[in-house]
Amino acid sequence: MNIGILSRKASLYSTNRLYQAAVDRGHDVRIIDYLRCYMNITSHCPDVIYQGESLRRIEAVVPRIGASKTFYGTAVVRQFEMAGVYALNESQAITRSRDKLRCLQLLSRQGIGLPVTGFAHSTKDTAGLIELVGGAPTVVKLLEGTQGIGVVLCETNKAAESVIEAFRGLDANILIQEFIQESKGSDIRAFVVGGKVIAAMQRTGAPGEFRSNLHRGGTAAKVKLTPQERTTAIAAARAVGLNVAGVDMLRATRGPVVMEVNSSPGLEGIERATGLDVAGAIIEFIENNAKPGKTKDRVGA
Repeated sequence: MNIGILSRKASLYSTNRLYQAAVDRGHDVRIIDYLRCYMNITSHCPDVIYQGESLRRIEAVVPRIGASKTFYGTAVVRQFEMAGVYALNESQAITRSRDKLRCLQLLSRQGIGLPVTGFAHSTKDTAGLIELVGGAPTVVKLLEGTQGIGVVLCETNKAAESVIEAFRGLDANILIQEFIQESKGSDIRAFVVGGKVIAAMQRTGAPGEFRSNLHRGGTAAKVKLTPQERTTAIAAARAVGLNVAGVDMLRATRGPVVMEVNSSPGLEGIERATGLDVAGAIIEFIENNAKPGKTKDRVGA
């Protein structure tokens, strides 16, 4: 099978592992810088061109789209879909996952456990917004933030008001969420492939850090999920429409609550923590599901 991995850097761990896993299974694989792609948008023969060459031979693509390049990256994925190429994660699903507010609304509609979350436009409603989530301590998040950037823990209501006013003064959209104290700076990432959790790890933040992101000094270890956590992760990936997803959850006293659903989850942390061949499982899923014209852009939520 001809597989294209849409990634800006071949040297990235996740990109390299997917490439090697596909090669090891006998596939013809190419790493494609999606920002260097350009498109022939036509009714009869839509095409994607890369370095002057048509990519019509590609049968399946693995999108590894950076958060800051979502608009153009999903346009490239969508063009492949228009040409009948199988996309591991569809363009619409990637877009849903990148819009944190839209993602939470979709999860909420499916009855999936979430932290109490508030969203408002006017700073005149700040006091009510903080009260809505139960007051301080509370977490304020930039909608456009990634990898823990733009996430602030506010210990008092006054601190929360100041942070919200500062972000809104920059015309930034923000969410405010309850702080799950019982999680104690740890979260769980469940790696979902094809409607099954194939691996899971618990991430713990560095001393004094409430964010558990590994690149911020956090540590990871293999963890056994409860049946409820497993069901929640699968339901979250399905609600967003992702075949491959990293679902981040906190263990709250009322059960698991989903913080985020990632459409391009990194492989390094999960593979090293669990010792599992996650990249191989992804390629196997493509082998079993990639059929011409099966994946295409759809109008939906």
